[in-house]
Amino acid sequence: MIIPEFEYLSPQSLQEACALLVQYGNRAKVLAGGSDVLVKMKDGLIGPAYLVSLKNLDSLRSIRYEKGTGVIIGARTTHNEVMNNNILQEKYRSVCEAAHSMAADQIRNIGTVGGNLVNAVPSADLPPILIALDAQARIVGPSRARTIALEEFFLGPGKTVLEDGEILTEIVIPDQPTTGSNYIKFGLRRAGALAVAGVASSVAVRDGLCQDVRIVLGAVAPTPIRAHRAENALRSKKISPELINEAGKIAAEESKPINDIRGSIEYRRNLVDVLTRRSLKAAIEKGHV
Repeated sequence: MIIPEFEYLSPQSLQEACALLVQYGNRAKVLAGGSDVLVKMKDGLIGPAYLVSLKNLDSLRSIRYEKGTGVIIGARTTHNEVMNNNILQEKYRSVCEAAHSMAADQIRNIGTVGGNLVNAVPSADLPPILIALDAQARIVGPSRARTIALEEFFLGPGKTVLEDGEILTEIVIPDQPTTGSNYIKFGLRRAGALAVAGVASSVAVRDGLCQDVRIVLGAVAPTPIRAHRAENALRSKKISPELINEAGKIAAEESKPINDIRGSIEYRRNLVDVLTRRSLKAAIEKGHV
């Protein structure tokens, strides 16, 4: 199927983009990389009359570090730019690895961080690791700007907290005492596959004691979810193989998977158990941050 006709709008500022989204309402969609919206249009899943392009907003395509704030990733930054960025390689290599696990090189060249998050697909790879690193979402609208925890950004499959006229502009990974982080997923192919289940973890371990931990499950609930009970089983305790195994079992119990063509409920819960243990071990033992 060919892409249906639409009017292409190319605002020169965020304010103009927000105003256009308000003006045209549900007849308009934001266009960043286009790897999702154009495919959906071609498949007849959506049919916006207007595409509001962000291509002129260069301020949204950067990765920078601000002392006292953290690493700031612009929403227009592509997955390959995330994967190869020196700042992220040094501070949060797990984010680079999560970006590398996505799709194929051609898609990573055009797909954007903002698009990956705004689409709110439960199996998306970036949300779990970003939430595990306590990331925040900066949002700009026609009358206000706000910052929220990324953990609160997702409401359900394809649903976010974005209101009429609002645009996700940046993701902030704050400075933190994390000593290691990791994202691991299982897909039905070796490369480029959607996650059947994914687990991200970040830990702060000192002298073998787990001072803090965040465990986030992907593709096993309507949104990425924290495994709070599994975290509590580890926090303030001496790390041991038995404790990590227990955390994996608890995380599996906390997951909320569905049956579909890629896996059953039981299969996905078993994956969560295994992947949680592997992610925690990688974050603790390898210590890559």
